[in-house]
Parts: sequence; structure tokens; C-alpha cells
Amino acid sequence: MRPLAIVGCGFVADLYMRSFATFPHVQISAAFDRDENRLSAFCSHWDVEAAASLDEMLSELPEGSLVLNLTNPGSHREINEACLIAGHHVYSEKPLAVSMAEAQSLHALAAESGLQLASAPCSVLGEAAQTMGKALRDDVAGQPRLIYAELDDGFIPQAPYQDWKSESGATWPAGDEFRVGCTLEHAGYYLAWLISWFGPVRRVVAASAEVLPEKDPNGEGTPDVSVASLFFENGPMVRLTCSIVASHNHQIQIFGDKGVLEVKKAWDNNAPVGFRKRMTIRRKLIESPIARRIRIAGQTHPKVKRWGAAAMNFALGPMEMLDAIEAGLPSRLSGDFALHLNEVTLAIQNAGDTAGAQDMTTSCKVMEPMPWAL
Repeated sequence: MRPLAIVGCGFVADLYMRSFATFPHVQISAAFDRDENRLSAFCSHWDVEAAASLDEMLSELPEGSLVLNLTNPGSHREINEACLIAGHHVYSEKPLAVSMAEAQSLHALAAESGLQLASAPCSVLGEAAQTMGKALRDDVAGQPRLIYAELDDGFIPQAPYQDWKSESGATWPAGDEFRVGCTLEHAGYYLAWLISWFGPVRRVVAASAEVLPEKDPNGEGTPDVSVASLFFENGPMVRLTCSIVASHNHQIQIFGDKGVLEVKKAWDNNAPVGFRKRMTIRRKLIESPIARRIRIAGQTHPKVKRWGAAAMNFALGPMEMLDAIEAGLPSRLSGDFALHLNEVTLAIQNAGDTAGAQDMTTSCKVMEPMPWAL
């Protein structure tokens, strides 16, 4: 197995380690964090070798290793670039970079170096997303005409987030979360699903706003709510919302000619995919009050138990990437996919109240389904 290393040992790193535990043949070669106490706590808890410095870790890894960049978003460009220059493939937490100029620079560097570059989220490789994708290919709901996707997290500033700690003791990075914004942090969960099914977004018509300016005393006016209408090259119109204001709702609904496909929990790989058939009863058009569950036959992928708000296997992306590298193939979460996802997300995040329509300049292919979802 190709060596695998981690940069950034904060809150999300523990979620990755819990996920890697479902792949017993995988070992983390080394980890580094600029916070010595956090690095020590993480490595002690998970029995991982601590690197003395980033440069030392990158130089000691065999060329062509895979490095997971789990640092805060503001450091993504710098760390991703350093890993690529050192000759390693990179799987980055979202976003790939906080500006398109930085993201395009990374994309070009990876291509020139013959290295693979991918970014989270990887729930698109999970059972719920793959099952819904198969249902679309199987025409379960007929021609999809409209999609509503919600990533509203509840009124987070009033949540007891000061008490949220990971298994190794890292605190939830509230400052980063508020300053980066819920759109950059969370829109990718459903955007990745949608782009994997329908290919590139052609145009984004969006609005975003900061309606809770008091959430972070050191804030930078980052939007905490966004609403986007997405127009695909080959797909239905989509409405996507993100907020840390509206009541918790992580549902996606696909409205087709025959009825509605739905998933209610974006952050659960094992969330049921339901289909509500549309019918006429006594001159009334209704959708079945009971959803028929759509399933994939056979084994899919290792699941993790719920921890906090999620039941996602964060290792699905890195593992798929490792398999692709070994096979000499591009990862499903390819550099093109990551760059397009980054552009669409930034277009929504930065829309404000005057941006109007924005045509996308990047593109990617429809994602090949996982072998068990064919």
C-alpha cells in the first residue's frame, strides 16, 4: 500500500482516523501539525508517528505518496502546493483553495507534475449518493425536472459548540467555521452529488448575506446564508440553500415525471433513498405518503457509526484515490472535478446581493459510478 500521511491534526482529523479504522490494511505513515500540543495528543491517541516538521515529513515520504491536507482552509493553497512540489499526490479537505486563482494554480501544478489532486467531500462515493445516482440512471422517477437541496444546519451560534471536542481532544474550530462560511464548508456535500450525476454547472444565479454579524467578534462579514439556482449543461434546474440560521434540514428532493426521489440526511452514508410515486386519486394529484426504499443489492462500502452530526466514512475519498493511483487512472474526485466544485462554491459564497448570474469557466465529466453501484 502506498504511504499515506496527514497534515493537520485538528477536529476533522479524528473523523478521518475513525474512518480509516474501517480499512484495517491501511496505516498512516506520519502526521504533522504546527501546534505541538495538538500533534502530540493526536499521535498519542491514534498511535501515529509525529513528524518534526512539514519539510521533514514530505522529504522522508517515498515519492508519489498520498498526503491528506486537513489544515484550516486558509492554509490549503500553501500546504497543497508544498506537497505537490515535494512530488506527492494530494487529497485536500474542502475547499481546494479559498480563491479561484489559487485553485487554478494548484490544478496546473498537479497536471504539470503528473500528480493527482483531489478535494473533499467524498460522501459522493457513499451509499446514499450512489444509490440515488443509480435510481436516476434506472429512470425510477422519470425525467428529473427540478431539484431542491438543503444544507441548513440550525441556529449554530446558539449551539454549545464550545463543548464540542474530537476524540483526541481538539476543539471544534468555530472561528474558522464562521470566517470561512457555511457555503464554502458545506455546499460541496450536495454539489458533488449533483455534478457527479449531471456533469458541469453552466450558470449560477445566487444571493448570499451575513444575517448574524454578531456570531464572531473577529468576523470578516462572511455570509452565513446563501441561496443558489444552478443551471447544468445537461440536467434539471437546482435550488441549493446553505445556512447556519434556518432549522436543521439536510434533505434533497428530485422531482421527476413519475414522482419524487429523496434523501433526508446528507451526512449519513447509509441514509435511506426513498421514492414517492405520483398518482391521481379521486381527481386529486398526490404523492404517496409512504416512500418506497430504493436499495443497491450486495455489499457497498464500510460504514462508520454516527459521531456528532455525521455518519460519514471520510476515508472513502483517499481510498478511492489510492486505488486509482495504483491502477494508473484518474481518481473519480479528479483535479477537474475539484476545480469545478471550487468555482461553483465560490460563485455562491461570493454572490452577495448584486452579483446576479455568473457563467462557469471550468468543466468536468460525469462521474463514473462506483463498481458496486452499476
